[in-house]
Amino acid sequence: MLRRFALAASACCLVSGAALAQNTIKIAHVYDKTGALEAYAKQTQIGLMMGLEYATGGKMEIGGRKIVVIEKDTQGKPDIGKAQLAAAYGDDKADIAVGPTSSGVALAMLPVAEEYKKILLVEPAVADSITGDKWNRYIFRTGRNSSQDAISNGYALGKKEGTYIATLAQDSAFGKDFVKAFKDAFAGSKAKLVFEEYAPMATTDFTASAQRLFDALKDKCDSAKDKTCRKIIFINWAGAGNPFKINDLDPKRYGIEIATGGNILPAMAAYKAFPGMEGTTYYYYEIPKNPINKWLVDEHKKRYNGTPPDFFTAGGMAAGMALVEAFKKANSSDTEKLISTMEGMSFETPKGKMTFRKDDHQALQSMYHFKIKVDPAVAWAIPELVSEVTMDEIKLPIRNKK
Repeated sequence: MLRRFALAASACCLVSGAALAQNTIKIAHVYDKTGALEAYAKQTQIGLMMGLEYATGGKMEIGGRKIVVIEKDTQGKPDIGKAQLAAAYGDDKADIAVGPTSSGVALAMLPVAEEYKKILLVEPAVADSITGDKWNRYIFRTGRNSSQDAISNGYALGKKEGTYIATLAQDSAFGKDFVKAFKDAFAGSKAKLVFEEYAPMATTDFTASAQRLFDALKDKCDSAKDKTCRKIIFINWAGAGNPFKINDLDPKRYGIEIATGGNILPAMAAYKAFPGMEGTTYYYYEIPKNPINKWLVDEHKKRYNGTPPDFFTAGGMAAGMALVEAFKKANSSDTEKLISTMEGMSFETPKGKMTFRKDDHQALQSMYHFKIKVDPAVAWAIPELVSEVTMDEIKLPIRNKK
């Protein structure tokens, strides 16, 4: 059966944009194929194709219509992303689009979906504003948003009095939306958010940022005398650069610890310096226990030299499975029928069930509270499950202006 899946998948067309036969469903994947986030984008592309494959039983067709995936490269640039999405809808006659990787690119693309009255399924761009104040009715998102990241991390870190937190984030929509949501998440908690530090995406030297963070936290409490005292720098970062280098400046001399959320496996090699560190993650391949994730893990290892699926592979697969479910239930590629079908629609993924909230089309989903375990035989730090933070426990605010 797996061999049949693989053969069918290889038969699916990946094209650059030529007009094809009418008896197809055209899905445009408009993503950061090159640029700063291309490692994330490649995972999403693999996951998307595997999701389409799994959800169609390897046939790569829905209701007798062949699935055609049209690939467009945004290069991680908002103006190019906008132009590529317009070309996908206008020239290639795509029925629906998926992507992109960067939140800044996604925000530039949202008006294009509205202009062409076609759905853009956002995966994996994270900024709250995508399904918040910049949202329109043609936007759905399978990827988690900043608030889901922030609220779940607040759930993990904000339980005790005497906890003081400072944030280090990118000076971007991704970073700023996260910190805004993080502040909101801690508003009703016992912990206190006391300082925000932003650095450009291209930063390689974090010394100045580290000093400001240390100064903001070091005198808040004395962990040597007060057992309730906890001082945390929470790092929210994507792409190049290694903000975890601030650990080389010895924050422990001030009783300061580092915390962060999940990331791709290569980035989590840096987490090995922080055994016992806590946070929450969207996905780690060993955590979800369900048949879909088992298939994904087994097949990915089989196809990619024994390597497991990563953070964004699962997201891409979720997007692919959502698309197949939507087209099956709507029995049409008409945009209005798809919107009506997808609003409130639940669908299965490697993480389990997700549901598109009707209010803003954000996919509600579980997150995972972890504690870092270090195994010398594993190249990355292992985010060992503490507890699942369910979609019902994440009280996700509605941020759009309906």
